[in-house]
Amino acid sequence: MPNVREIAEEIVAREGGFVNDPDDPGGATKHGVTIGTLRRLGIDVNRDTRIDVADVKALTRAQSVDIYLEHYFKAPGIAALPEPLQASVFDMQVNAGSNSVKILQRLLTDMGYPCEPDGEIGPATIRAAQLAHEAAPTHLVDAYGIARRNYYYALADKRPASRKYARAKDGGKGGWIIRAEEFIAPKYHLTAAQHAARVAAWG
Repeated sequence: MPNVREIAEEIVAREGGFVNDPDDPGGATKHGVTIGTLRRLGIDVNRDTRIDVADVKALTRAQSVDIYLEHYFKAPGIAALPEPLQASVFDMQVNAGSNSVKILQRLLTDMGYPCEPDGEIGPATIRAAQLAHEAAPTHLVDAYGIARRNYYYALADKRPASRKYARAKDGGKGGWIIRAEEFIAPKYHLTAAQHAARVAAWG
């Protein structure tokens, strides 16, 4: 399994360069780090006393990796989860913040290991995750990945402007779905027909 820094570097590579998509609530983004994240963390990349789009553009890959490691892996306490889960939860934390943990908590509760879906990795969540992993060591990671995929589809159901992230222009899987399935065993990937059926109601 890759180490945490390697996982962070993979996330940066997956996120890509600078974008400022008006349909993305996160606003200006580079390597997956949004302008909102820089402001929340007080990171003035170009040290001009303002945190604006110029700072997003100036952000380097190495700085992004460090931000992810410090604020999206260490700070939320992902290292306390069973090791096989860490990469997927880390990746989702970057993409969806505390929803990454809420998805896990709801999954654990559905599996019979109840914990409050508060988005915090506390003792109850850690214990529930450990018990679920012991009970289903070969299935928990796939189950979490499938729950991620369902979250993305549900988000696009509710917000039409986000559908382009779940469905590509050609009707195939969009970036969100592809991203989730990178952490799911191939046997659980949706076929093209299954994906098309899932998004058919979007028109």
